[in-house]
Amino acid sequence: MRIVELTKETKKSILNDLLKRSPDHYGAYEETVNDIIRQVRERGDEAVFAYTKQFDRCELTPENLTVTEDEIKEAYGELEEALVETMKRSAENIRAYHEKQVRQSFFTTKPDGSLLGQRITPLARAGVYVPGGKAAYPSSVLMNVMPARVAGVAEIIMTTPPGKDGKVNPGTLVAADIAGVDRIYKVGGAQAVAAMAFGTESIPKVDKITGPGNIFVALAKKAVFGYVSIDSVAGPSEILVLADESANPRFAAADLLSQAEHDELASAILITDSMELAKKVSEEMENFTRQLSREEIIRKSLEQYGYILVAQDMDQAVEAANDIASEHLEILTRDPFETMTKVKNAGAIFLGAYSSEPLGDYFAGPNHILPTNGTAKFFSPLGVDDFIKRTSVISYSREALERDHEDIERFAKSEGLTAHANSVAVRFE
Repeated sequence: MRIVELTKETKKSILNDLLKRSPDHYGAYEETVNDIIRQVRERGDEAVFAYTKQFDRCELTPENLTVTEDEIKEAYGELEEALVETMKRSAENIRAYHEKQVRQSFFTTKPDGSLLGQRITPLARAGVYVPGGKAAYPSSVLMNVMPARVAGVAEIIMTTPPGKDGKVNPGTLVAADIAGVDRIYKVGGAQAVAAMAFGTESIPKVDKITGPGNIFVALAKKAVFGYVSIDSVAGPSEILVLADESANPRFAAADLLSQAEHDELASAILITDSMELAKKVSEEMENFTRQLSREEIIRKSLEQYGYILVAQDMDQAVEAANDIASEHLEILTRDPFETMTKVKNAGAIFLGAYSSEPLGDYFAGPNHILPTNGTAKFFSPLGVDDFIKRTSVISYSREALERDHEDIERFAKSEGLTAHANSVAVRFE
């Protein structure tokens, strides 16, 4: 992989390259996506079935749209028992972690009779989108559904594209059953997002849509935002490894490749203050790549968005990491906890030689649905907060309002809103 000296110019160039991968830069597809959404909104099931036939070569009807209990049982039979047990343990870890995020309603009162508070209520219905085909990731099913379940969402539906035979990936079905999805619909693409956003004769409208997908799914989620809530408009996967000369080059190389294999747009970046480590990691990456099943994808990814940046010192390295704000950030330094105190922007942080990124993807418990394309500067991982609403509660007695009414009226009049002022003043005529 290319080795580049870290300077202001190289950092700026890399940031520009990375931002080109954002779904915001795929305007050429927006007209197609908007037309699909419009058709589904106007024609409902008819449009959903037509697009499924066109894109997935599968004939859908109201009768075969929903996954049945028999299909879920069949899916269990297609998976190794050990894998099913692994999914169950992973789900429990995810549940336990997210239970710590649960908020409580609160109310505070004063002797004058005023009461202020906040009510926490879950969303009524959430919709999870799950890719199909080669991009079917049962782990993402668990990561999307478990926080919603912990939050107390009353109903969770899922959409996922069928194969030509009308069947759904068995791993996806088993994961959905373990996580507690209520209903699963055999539909994918922008048409699935539109169906969940606006509802059809067979698919109910949801309050929020989460889950990864291709560029059409990402643009569809962006287009329906406002009619429903969404988690984010996710970009391609990315990893950044911060390492000093103490790091194991084989570990660093293996971890970088774990994200490069996702797709040609994935980004893998090493930032180090050691040229010797940089060269060793580059060699190890070449050795590993020749042995890996997705070699062609990895090479294209690294050619476009793979970098080894050599910094003057770790302070400069950390500064660059904060500017990039990577989805996944691994810290392989002598004192990773001390280095972490300087990190401000990252979707998830992995500390030390034995905390490789796939630990977070599959098993540890924190959510692997993370901000990408630099949005870790202002977005957070998917969690329980994404599936709740916070409602403010206000109750004043006459005594409490009498103390404050002149301040309120003065404020309202200063903004030219005399009806606001009158609404308070009338109570003390």
